[in-house]
Amino acid sequence: MPNHPSGSGLRSHFTDLQEDLRRADASLTRLLDRWGAGPDEGSERLVIVRTSREDQAVRLNELEYGARSSLLVFQSGANTVAPVPTTLLDEEEPPAADAGEGPPGPSESDVEAPEQQPSDGPRPGALRYGGNRQAAYRVVVDRAFLSEPAALRALDERLAAGHEVRVVDQPLIKLVVADGETALVQLEPGRSLELRAPLALLAVELFESVWRRSRPYLREDGDLSPMDRRILQLMLSGLTDAATANQLGTSPRTVQRRVRALMDLTSVTSRVQLGWYAMRNNWV
Repeated sequence: MPNHPSGSGLRSHFTDLQEDLRRADASLTRLLDRWGAGPDEGSERLVIVRTSREDQAVRLNELEYGARSSLLVFQSGANTVAPVPTTLLDEEEPPAADAGEGPPGPSESDVEAPEQQPSDGPRPGALRYGGNRQAAYRVVVDRAFLSEPAALRALDERLAAGHEVRVVDQPLIKLVVADGETALVQLEPGRSLELRAPLALLAVELFESVWRRSRPYLREDGDLSPMDRRILQLMLSGLTDAATANQLGTSPRTVQRRVRALMDLTSVTSRVQLGWYAMRNNWV
């Protein structure tokens, strides 16, 4: 039987990692609050406060499609304004608000977009859709994102588009960084800060710190079936059997049966040990 670490040791290790990331995230948020306390007074400011959803959506779109080489993205849950399926749609599915106009499929990096456009705000047809084919996307999602309806479909579409996707268990702030030069950070649903160089490097460092501690979403190697790989990914993210079953369109009993089969296959006696085995053997 393989030599597995104790469940308490693993939990302690993961707790320490999560606390490190939480402190880094809190430090960045405090710094951004201090720099972004004043109003926007011109284009030379290092920090610009954006408080309307319309403004955030337009600026996000500009950053995404203006990127020349790279886009770093944090996607989180609680998407009450922009549901997960609208983050990246199939090309044959145009946005419902503008079905006959403009290119389909918005690829928004999870800063909340407007639910309804006012008459003097940006029209949906004025935004670009479908993803920036010039830029390399690296995307990190959290547990809350994986719990959203249609989250797995959205991530599968990102993978199909060539985006690198990884997963963390601790909550993320919503973030996009274009070319390492400009960042848009959402501190709360109604307020985002745009950081310009050199302050944008703070957001880059936060992203890279989280990226190093994240795990790949659905590795292609290994002998697991796609269903078992998804079950392990959601289990490691802390979803219940019922929530996992709902995401996968199956029953909780099927999830439990497949987890039990994986535990028998790996000769472990707990789900904690199964998770450790899965990560050590590159199953997830």
